[in-house]
Amino acid sequence: MVSQFQKMKLFTGTANPALAQEIATLLGVSLGGVRISRFANGEIYVRYDESIRGADVFVVQPFSKPVNETLMELLIMIDALKRASAGRITAVIPFYAYARQEKKTAPREPITARMVADILTSAGADRILTMDLHSPAIQGFFNIPCDNLTALPKLSQYIKEKNIEDGVVIAPDAGSVKKAEKLATYLHLPLGVMYKRRPGPNVAEMSFFIGDVKGKSPIIIDDMIDTAGSLEQVINALEEREAKEIHILATHGVFSPPALERLNRPSVKELVVCNTLPLTEDPSYPKLKLLSVAPLFAEAIQRIHENNSVSVLFD
Repeated sequence: MVSQFQKMKLFTGTANPALAQEIATLLGVSLGGVRISRFANGEIYVRYDESIRGADVFVVQPFSKPVNETLMELLIMIDALKRASAGRITAVIPFYAYARQEKKTAPREPITARMVADILTSAGADRILTMDLHSPAIQGFFNIPCDNLTALPKLSQYIKEKNIEDGVVIAPDAGSVKKAEKLATYLHLPLGVMYKRRPGPNVAEMSFFIGDVKGKSPIIIDDMIDTAGSLEQVINALEEREAKEIHILATHGVFSPPALERLNRPSVKELVVCNTLPLTEDPSYPKLKLLSVAPLFAEAIQRIHENNSVSVLFD
């Protein structure tokens, strides 16, 4: 189909310009010119250096650290686009922060993931393009189209090429069971499930484990790694059950300290994450492997611009 907009424009905030540049290269376009600076008191200033009137605009900005800064920066970029008469504004958010606060688990708590969705819509976003939301239900928080891509095929293909014959796929919590089931089916491997409870933020306690890992190579799959506190407990449980080398797969490597220190263990063979957040392969942690999701985002952006289906990218 032909796009209703004459031109596509791609811009990036300061959160992950390397990913945005890779997407632009794959699309065969140049990143648009935009000035982003800060006043002495920390206020953010944005000004676009080219006309965007009537354009189909995509802004790449994951909510990387500091999360509130990158979120506010995106809101201001969207507002500036709206006031400059952009035809359509798609916020490309490879990592959607606050996604762990998608429901109330105790009285007088906020549902911050919904609040962020409301703010993005109010600022002027017409569409959201993101990846591996912590809870798929967050898509329903938006009253505008929201496409939730998944890195699972990319991670699955990578680990399949390792040909781990004695592998067992591990879901580190109940929320990751469906993803782990898909990976286990694709790899033709058995599945193990660990259940945990969270008494507080960044605190997890293992309750019980289902599966057989003795003498096997566990493949842990999750959507994100923050402080790795819960992941450390999973590794402890696997070691206690005499598992062999452990492979860890995740879409988002948040890696708040002391995550990498916790994962720097002899039993961990490899730690694989995607470049949704700004990361480099650290020589001090040679087990870290980065996979690029730029091709997936580039294809999704092209399909959205041309009014073609994006659903084929969810498989």
